Amino acid sequence: MANNILTRLAKVDEQLFLSVFNDASPNWVKKSAIGLSKTGDGGLYVVLFIALWWFTEQLHFQQLAQCLLLGFAIERPIYFLAKKRIARVRPCDCLVKSAYLIPSDQFSLPSGHSAGAFVVATILAIYFPELSFVCFMWASGVAISRVVIGVHYPADVLIGAAMGSCCAMLAVMVVEYL
Repeated sequence: MANNILTRLAKVDEQLFLSVFNDASPNWVKKSAIGLSKTGDGGLYVVLFIALWWFTEQLHFQQLAQCLLLGFAIERPIYFLAKKRIARVRPCDCLVKSAYLIPSDQFSLPSGHSAGAFVVATILAIYFPELSFVCFMWASGVAISRVVIGVHYPADVLIGAAMGSCCAMLAVMVVEYL
């Protein structure tokens, strides 16, 4: 019974992937998705960290920095463990000829780019509520771009987004209440 449900969900996920990933997409769509995906590689996080350090008051920045570091310290081990245990083959390795970008590792679930982007977006939205919309639009764009470029299924990025948001909220609770 449970296996049948999981099989159906996987089929729906494959169909959703195929409706988003289009090998005949215009070049600008591919390039935009690749560019947006690269903002979730981690380099932007360093720039963001330095900018926050420079432009925010000391105590506010210290808490924010602690939340970001703890958020990633919680998220990364969960991500690596889940990736190895679940071992879901990437769509570019089984459904389509190739992706627009070479994936950084073998498996797809969960999406590390989505998880990382949502760690950052959630924490920034908590500390700077006026930027919530922009933060979550960027994180959602990173997540969607991973499907558009062919390296993740929609469920991979949804699970990554939920995981990143939960890790971020846990980090904020720990930093602010302990």
